[in-house]
Amino acid sequence: MSTELPPQIQHQLAQLQQIQQQAQAIFGQRTQVEMMLRETERALEELEKLDKNAVIYKAIGELLIKSEKSATQVELEEKKETLELRLKTLEKQEKRIQKRFQELQEQLRPLLRKEGEKKGS
Repeated sequence: MSTELPPQIQHQLAQLQQIQQQAQAIFGQRTQVEMMLRETERALEELEKLDKNAVIYKAIGELLIKSEKSATQVELEEKKETLELRLKTLEKQEKRIQKRFQELQEQLRPLLRKEGEKKGS
């Protein structure tokens, strides 16, 4: 009596594992984008409180560069828009992967049950 699973089941288990890894990667990316979006929104809120002639510095790598409020505000608004779009894309990818994961699980359950019954008899 062999304890090895049939190739079809092994393949589907490998797919399930791969999908799980993809889901974890997407979750990590989504978390990072959400954090960047919150930081951008906070920066915009603080920028709104400043006088239009206020001296503003923005970080570029290791440097702080003097910038105009209006130009910085435009940059941050564009960054916010890009991050929101990226977040929506990641959420859609996450839903697709979750759906595929559930489908594979549902396909595997009866196959694994059959294998268990074969080995039990």
